Amino acid sequence: MKLWGGRFEQGPSEVFERFSGSLHFDRRMLEADIRGSQAFARALEGVGILTSSERAELVSAFHELAVESAGNNFFSGATDEDVHTLVIRKLGEKVGALAEKIHTGRSRNEQVSLDTRLWLRGEMDRALALVSGLMQALIDCAKRDPDAIVPGYTHLRRAQPVLWAHYLLAYFEMFARDHERLTQARARVNVLPLGSGALAGSGFPFDRDAIAKDLGFASTTFNSMDVSGDRDFALDFLYAASTTMLHLSRLAEDWILYSSEEFGWLELSDGVTSGSSLMPQKKNPDSLELIRGKFGRVFGDMNALFMTMKGLPMTYNRDMQEDKEPLFDAADQLCGSLEMAVAVVETAKLNPARPLQAAEESWTVATDLAEALARSGTPFHQAHKIAGRLVLESVRSGKKPSDWTLAELIRFAPEFTPACAAVLKPSEGMKTREIRGGTGPQHVAAALTDAENRLKTLRSV
Repeated sequence: MKLWGGRFEQGPSEVFERFSGSLHFDRRMLEADIRGSQAFARALEGVGILTSSERAELVSAFHELAVESAGNNFFSGATDEDVHTLVIRKLGEKVGALAEKIHTGRSRNEQVSLDTRLWLRGEMDRALALVSGLMQALIDCAKRDPDAIVPGYTHLRRAQPVLWAHYLLAYFEMFARDHERLTQARARVNVLPLGSGALAGSGFPFDRDAIAKDLGFASTTFNSMDVSGDRDFALDFLYAASTTMLHLSRLAEDWILYSSEEFGWLELSDGVTSGSSLMPQKKNPDSLELIRGKFGRVFGDMNALFMTMKGLPMTYNRDMQEDKEPLFDAADQLCGSLEMAVAVVETAKLNPARPLQAAEESWTVATDLAEALARSGTPFHQAHKIAGRLVLESVRSGKKPSDWTLAELIRFAPEFTPACAAVLKPSEGMKTREIRGGTGPQHVAAALTDAENRLKTLRSV
């Protein structure tokens, strides 16, 4: 069965059928196609193409198809061109010639756009729920060790001491922006294309606002030619998905390092790690490595659709069939990676003694020391040099910050004060950073509460 063909003397060749067929991947839009067709049947009744009994018969038959599609044999032996043709063929088996009315005034171009938007809207809702779940897991992880101190890094070198909770809230902020991006992209997905026809608008006076309300869309599109060639909404999702995967990959990289024997900060649970077929002692962070690796797939999916759309002339071209597989893959990898990340964060255990030792034995307090000198009246450039010389002397002599007494500091440089000696302890220096966005303990406690409240607001929308 074809939805076209009257103009052709011969049917398509076997090789073209095989090359152009899309049922093997667009079948996953079956539920969306049925739902959209049910709404269109109601719209056809509204313009007098269908009687109320015909509409009821079609809507009921579509419902039966939706129920039957859950069975294992629904697609068995199907050789249809795409999911839309499959649905119409199976509809005809149920209602006969009445099935031929369902496509009145509807182009497959707008049908595909509608189905893609309906399907993608559901996937984005799933992704949004998983992002908020990960944000909650980060908050819970921070609350388990609210006072833990770790070295913050720049250039992967120990830089300044921060609270573990402050570090986790940094990822909370990343994923909060991802949630915002996905929400904004969903708003651009949530626009009804139906009624646009192939490119010039439908020849029937459909109430597009009513169809939009029927299908839960917030608004309708403005220009039929734009609709026919538009995949911006898919690119918006792919960008949001890629950025979320980027943040997941960075978290994975951190925790692969922090759970290694060299760092020893984190213990990943048995449930998210694997062993070696040869080396009995191994406990590998495979879950995190897979998350890190899957970023490349999602970013590649975005690039693939960008390149497909780059040179297309106005309105629909068959190249646009190539949007589905990247879109499907990106949604699968994003949701799978988010689900995995939640499981990792929920079950990870921090060993606070190890990162604290790293912060205390290195010179992460050097900036605190220079700033303490500046507060006592030493120009900062000079204070920076004094602190630097102290670090150099300590490296040469093998002294840690805690090895220095106040008297020794003053002998080294008379600018040093008791306040300078106090900040040689990481937990003391952090108390000077009670500024919005800083790692001061009081601010971090407030930021943690604020994060919980923001997340509750996100989840209530």
